[in-house]
Parts: sequence; structure tokens; C-alpha cells
Amino acid sequence: MQSLKAAAAALLAWLVGSVWLGDPMALMASWVALILVQATVYSSLLQAAQQFAAICAGTVLASAALAVTGSTLGALALTIPLLMLLANWPRFGDQGVFGATTALFTLATGAAGASAVGHRVGQAALGAVIGVAVNALVLPPIHLRDVRENLAALAREAGDLLHTVADDLRDPEWNAQSTAGWSSASARLEHRLEALRSARGWSRESLRLTAGPLRAVRRPARPAPPEEEDERWSRVTGHIRALTRTLAVAADEGRTPLPPDGSALQAYARLLELIGDACHTESRRLRGADGEGGPDGRGEAETVTETEAAMVRLHQELQDWLREHAGQGAARTTVLGTLLLQAENVWSETVPAGRPG
Repeated sequence: MQSLKAAAAALLAWLVGSVWLGDPMALMASWVALILVQATVYSSLLQAAQQFAAICAGTVLASAALAVTGSTLGALALTIPLLMLLANWPRFGDQGVFGATTALFTLATGAAGASAVGHRVGQAALGAVIGVAVNALVLPPIHLRDVRENLAALAREAGDLLHTVADDLRDPEWNAQSTAGWSSASARLEHRLEALRSARGWSRESLRLTAGPLRAVRRPARPAPPEEEDERWSRVTGHIRALTRTLAVAADEGRTPLPPDGSALQAYARLLELIGDACHTESRRLRGADGEGGPDGRGEAETVTETEAAMVRLHQELQDWLREHAGQGAARTTVLGTLLLQAENVWSETVPAGRPG
């Protein structure tokens, strides 16, 4: 949609500048309009101001340099280095380079008189107005769905990883190769978290200058989940990362910490599986905020209650195993205690009832 809007803005600018106004610099209007259909209305306005300032600087400096030197080469040598240095000024953002390109166009065409400068600046202003207007008035881009989708995907992938760890722990032969796969999967969770943060930034920017007008002309878009959800799943990601790192240390034969006994690991695997189920439930809830599904009422609530009861029983069983390991030495006790604490951390963030009792 944004691509088609950009093309439409360029065509409209050409019609207005060339066909209706008969301006010989109409190419400038189409060029500016094409570029200014950005991902958000706010960025279109910001870049319109930056680009217009850069174009004015490039046009005026190039014309002045040509008048002083009387030579296209001399004017290029005088203006391009200065304009490229000016392009690095932070106030120009990433639009500063248009000052140098405009100077090149100005000197290459030889149209550098006062009239040509006025035409070029006027067409740049016309293109900026058309580009911003098209982006703001024709289906203005609102980035809310990406936040929901990334949150739901993060919760789902966290549950998938916990299920994978649980399945591998049930195999008595799990080893460092298994933990390497978990580490890779937890790194992918970090990438998903970065994608969520990026989507949240786009969501905030897309609502600047547009939220009020949109409510006035049409039903407001369904809001994205609150930012507290981002922080919650950021903590979950960190806890899972720590959990897989602890298991990797325990699987390393050259390290002192030892993995818990087999029966304790089986109980721990079942606990991780249930926490993974809770993550999947949260994923469906987050996705349901977009009208694509979600909890199915009383049946879902009963399932959650049963899951919580099973988790409490497993938690108590693991506490008993921890006391038993305490009598066998510090190596296994340290690992089991750390793993149990990390599972509790994930549990407290993903289960609506809160911390385990």
C-alpha cells in the first residue's frame, strides 16, 4: 500500500507541476513526493522539512557558486565538498545528501539563474506538500498489528523452547549438544524481542499526529497491548536464557556442577512443560487481542486452574528433591536449586495467578 501511495504521489505531483502549472522543473516535485511517502505520517513531515532545507541549500549554493566561478567544474569543486560536510549535520537526519544531489542537478542542467532557483524550490515545496498529504490522508499507516504479532510470537516461541528442553531432559543421554540447540533457540528469542521493540517504536511513531484525526473520521484501531507486556516478556526471555545457560554448565563434563538425579530431572521436565503450556496460553490471549482467536472462556479457565494445581504439586516435589540433594553434596544441590529458582521466575511471569506457593 505504501509503495502504491508513493507512486500515486509522484504521478499527482507531475500532473500538478508539469501538466497544470507547466513548470519546467516538475521533475523535482515528483522526486520529492515519491521519497516523502514514509512509513509514518510523522516521519513524512519530519523528512519533508529536512529535505526541503537540504534542497534549498543545494540549489542556492550551486547557483551562487556558478555565478562566482563562471564554470561548472569550479562550482562543483566549491559546493559539493561543503554540501557533503553539511549532510552530516544531525538536524538534516538522513536527508542531508539531497543538498549535494540537488546541486549536481542544478549545475548539470545549467539552469542556475534566479528564476530557475525559484522554480526548483517551488517544485520541491509542491512535492513535499503532495507527498505528505497523500501519506496523511490516504489510509495513513498505523503500525499496531506488528506489536501484537511479535508479542504473541515471542510467547509462543518461549513455550516451544521450554517444551524442547523438557523433551530433551527426559532422554537420559542429553548432553552438551542438546544444550547448544537450546542456546541457539534462546538467542532467537532475543532476536524476536528486538523485533518487538522495533515494532513498538514504529507503533508509537505511527500514532503521532494521527490518533486524534483518525478517531474523528473512522472507528479507532484496536490498541496494541500495553508496554508492560513488552517488559514482562523481556524478563521471561532473560530467565529462559539463564535457565538454558545453567543446564549447559551442568552438561559440561569439565565443570564442577552436576545435573540433578534422573527422577528430579523428570519432575523438572514436567514443570517446564507446564510452564511452556502457560506460555502458549498467553500467546493465544495476546493474539486474541486482534480478534484472531484467544481463550475460549470457562473451559480455558478450568484448564489453567488444573495446570496451576499440577505445577504446585511438581514444585513441592522438586522442593523435596532439593532437600534430598542437600544431603548428597553441594554440586547437585546448587544446580537443582538454581534451575528451580529460574523456573519459578518464568512461572511467576507467565501464570496469571502469580508466584508459586
